[in-house]
Amino acid sequence: MASARQVNIAIIGAGGVGRCFISQLEQLVKRRPEPKLALVYISTSKKAFYTKDYATIVLNSAVSNLASSTETPLAPAALADYLTSSNSKAIVVDNTSSQDVADAYPLFLSRGISIVTPNKKAFSGPYKLWQDIFNASAESGARVFHESSVGAGLPVISTLKDFVNTGDEVTKIEGVFSGTMSFLFNSFAPTSGSGGKWSAEVKKAKELGYTEPDPRDDLNGLDVARKLTILARLAGLEVESPTSFPVQSLIPKELESVSSGDEFLEKLPQFDSEMEKVKTEAEAEGKVVRFVGSIDVGTKQVKVGLERFDRSHPIAALKGSDNIISFYTKRYGSNPLIIQGAGAGGEVTAMGVTSDLLKVLSQLS
Repeated sequence: MASARQVNIAIIGAGGVGRCFISQLEQLVKRRPEPKLALVYISTSKKAFYTKDYATIVLNSAVSNLASSTETPLAPAALADYLTSSNSKAIVVDNTSSQDVADAYPLFLSRGISIVTPNKKAFSGPYKLWQDIFNASAESGARVFHESSVGAGLPVISTLKDFVNTGDEVTKIEGVFSGTMSFLFNSFAPTSGSGGKWSAEVKKAKELGYTEPDPRDDLNGLDVARKLTILARLAGLEVESPTSFPVQSLIPKELESVSSGDEFLEKLPQFDSEMEKVKTEAEAEGKVVRFVGSIDVGTKQVKVGLERFDRSHPIAALKGSDNIISFYTKRYGSNPLIIQGAGAGGEVTAMGVTSDLLKVLSQLS
């Protein structure tokens, strides 16, 4: 039998979130000596660092050891073999956005290896993958938690699970699910003042690091659609994929196929009048425009796009890059339960992953 006195941890992904998680894991190990948490494997898409005898990797030198390693990453099946061949329980911490790693979750879980991750693709990809993941977890008893796949460290998924598991009836979920889109529209269409030109705000957001290297990866709405797919499924809707419901893209048709993000930003000012018209029409009604996602559970309607809100509405009053998610349920009536706060960033995303790790540890026998 595997021992719960030591838990072996394999980290996949050592970028921004991965490094923050390693730092938080280091502090966790100091605070919680039991069970012993042993990092035995760490990898990126190109490199891996581990030993055949499961020697514990020193956390404060894990990233530098990985950088100087000449080992290539183990394929998922080989990693599963490696982890199950030790005499300890094992947890894979996937800090990537890799579809290939996500596709391997059913394999890991079927082998008794638990998973914690912010990877949205595992839970918003094909509905069959969603089913395979949770079926494998139920059959093996291995756990899978993904709080940070929606809202970074905000308790969005755990709150929704609590509604469902206690028998409340979720009727609607609505909110701003993208820190990038939140920042853009709070700057472009503020509740007071006129805001800047759309293209200038997009450029500023990129310079401040709020957007992906190519801003079109944010403006196409698919990031929000992935998060909505996850929440809709947890609420009981069999949503097939993030492209199976209406998703409004803010990329002008003429710029969808330009060769680079830089070229996109260069040409975007030609289309400022389109977004200016959207803003002006909302202002004529005394409202502001925001990019939101909504799930109507009763009608099974999921959609992502621009909506108008009164200036006093909580969604209109957001600041900076905050997220806000409103849960309407039978118990809460017409006043939703609202979760608001930073929905992006390495430290808060890693916090959600670390919190999920603690949940797994509390359930390991």
